[in-house]
Amino acid sequence: MPKDKKTIRKANRGEIIAQVAAIPFRVNEAGELEVMLVTSRGTRRFIVPKGWPMKGKSGRQAALIEAREEAGVRGKALKKPAGSYCYWKRLSTSFVHVEVTAYLIQVSEELEEWQEAGARQRAWLTPSDAAVLIDEPELSTLIRGLTVANLVQPEAELA
Repeated sequence: MPKDKKTIRKANRGEIIAQVAAIPFRVNEAGELEVMLVTSRGTRRFIVPKGWPMKGKSGRQAALIEAREEAGVRGKALKKPAGSYCYWKRLSTSFVHVEVTAYLIQVSEELEEWQEAGARQRAWLTPSDAAVLIDEPELSTLIRGLTVANLVQPEAELA
């Protein structure tokens, strides 16, 4: 059964539709925080890498996989989610309300080639610039609130 039909059926039963997201970040040479956004495949608007939960993987592990596949980055995920946000996901024949748990990924490597390189563009932006480009108000607020002080974690905080 196509994912769309299964998701619509869950939504119609009142179940929460869940996704996980990655917010890749780095501190540039000037000591300023930057976050990476990618373009969506369909509308080409800027988003964060996200996807469906993965069987046998924690949310944090799934976020790392999404970051690698959609943004071509590798790194370490902070143990605790950065927060969550909701949005309306466009499916083939309808929209469903999705709750997304977002994980911060401290980027250690940018890949030259990655799974969705031909379908997406990526950009490093300041949190305030990224927040302006994001359509989802809750995600925009979450990103706007990120600072170097609350992101650069001791090794014990990383997974």
